[in-house]
Amino acid sequence: MSRQAQSARRPLLELPGSVSGEPVKVRVLEPEQGDPVWLYEQILNGRYSRPFIIDDGETRQLLFGLDFIQSSMRLDDPFALDFAYTRKMMAFLLFAPDPGHVLMIGLGGGSLAKFCHRHLSRTRLTVVEVDPDVIALRGEFDVPDDARLAIVQADAADYLPAAEGDTDVLLLDGFDAKGIAPAFLDRGFYRAARRRLRAGGVLVANFAGPRKHWSRHLALLGETFAGRVQLGTVPGGDNHIAVAFADAGCSLDWGQLEERAGTLADRFPLDFSAIVRSLREGAELRWVKTSRP
Repeated sequence: MSRQAQSARRPLLELPGSVSGEPVKVRVLEPEQGDPVWLYEQILNGRYSRPFIIDDGETRQLLFGLDFIQSSMRLDDPFALDFAYTRKMMAFLLFAPDPGHVLMIGLGGGSLAKFCHRHLSRTRLTVVEVDPDVIALRGEFDVPDDARLAIVQADAADYLPAAEGDTDVLLLDGFDAKGIAPAFLDRGFYRAARRRLRAGGVLVANFAGPRKHWSRHLALLGETFAGRVQLGTVPGGDNHIAVAFADAGCSLDWGQLEERAGTLADRFPLDFSAIVRSLREGAELRWVKTSRP
């Protein structure tokens, strides 16, 4: 059963650690009497099964394993979007600048939830997160405790089919230690996501890693949304952002989108012209790949 998360911070155990020879704080959700050396060895060997935090004095990062950083927060600006892919996911504002309800799948360090809470003051936010340990770390990432932001512990595959037509924007950013949550790779999952959207609704999905790891997700998304999917690039990383539209006729006129980008730049601390470019580059890249003999 879904339940509202409690926001109280739980004490963390600090472990010895270093990155590139420099000391860092490694913190875990373990009892005070835990063995720090043994726990750190488990992390180094890839055997530690819970999320943990690495803090280098400039950023605080959430990880499930040392190979992949799930979320990053700048300590001097906790509400900024530190990762480029999170900034690109805000592309939905080009099409839904004042959403009534944004539903997010995957909390991580709460970067998107915090940004939307701060800059979309009239928007109701719901975050669905399956891992209670991730939720328990929300206080370490300054995720607001506010009635307008609900964090629900649930499996998205169970949560999405529970209602229809209640969401203006749906953000899919659910990952485990190996990649996109396995529950997402299902036709029923994407159909349930589509049914959550109101008329004019927008879905944005983060795909990370080699294309072979998410090409089936993209295919299911395209099938569910009758091809109304725009794939955007994220320069400097291995992320791609897919934007899917509930309704036919959503404008992808690049000149018009540039005009919207200029208007949005006055409201939000984001480079919307770069976001439009990433969508256009993704469209051109996709056209080249599909048009080859």
